[in-house]
Order: sequence, then structure tokens, then C-alpha cells
Amino acid sequence: MKELICISCPRGCHLKVDEKTLSVTGNSCPRGKIYGISEVTNPVRTITSTVKISGGMLSRVSVKTDKPIAKTKIFAVMKLLNQVQLTAPVNIGDLVLENILDTDVNIVVTKKVEAKYE
Repeated sequence: MKELICISCPRGCHLKVDEKTLSVTGNSCPRGKIYGISEVTNPVRTITSTVKISGGMLSRVSVKTDKPIAKTKIFAVMKLLNQVQLTAPVNIGDLVLENILDTDVNIVVTKKVEAKYE
């Protein structure tokens, strides 16, 4: 039995998930059941981070995955992001890394950064 706090809605239900039968108790809505089963069978997360950017008004720009990625791949993704350096200007939605780690998940820019004019 695994105990979780559901993050699907603001209620924060305390779930109990039987990992053998995949039965869920403690949920107040159907999303809790879906979350509980997903969390014990294939936990995923959306990654938000920053990467270096040169020639811009900022030295780093925020990025995120365009869909959740397996929790087991988070550290590998972060290692790849530490090697990325973009060049300004960049816009929201610009592709940073495509199909990262063969997961069909992309890393995209989440903040517009203008080029620095001297």
C-alpha cells in the first residue's frame, strides 16, 4: 500500500493505492484515482529549469518540457540542459531540445529574451 497526497486539484486528498490491485481510496474526485494509479505505475513530472543565453538582456532563460516526462529521466534531462547555451533573441515556445532522450518530449523556451544592443 502506498500513501500519496493527490496534486490533481487544490483539495490535496490523502490517497492510499494498492500497488497490486491498483485500487485507490481517499480520492474525492475521479482525477485522484487516475493520479494515484499513474503515480505508482509510471510517475511523470513536468520539468522547469533555466539555460544559459548569450547576447541577451538576461544571462539565463526559463525553459520547460512541453509535456510530462518519466520521473526516472529527470536527472538525465537536467544534465543535458546544463550543456545548452542559446543565443538571443529567443521567444516563448522556441524549441531548445527536440525529442529529448527519445521520449517524444521537447524542451521549449518560456520567456522572451531580447538581444542586448550596445
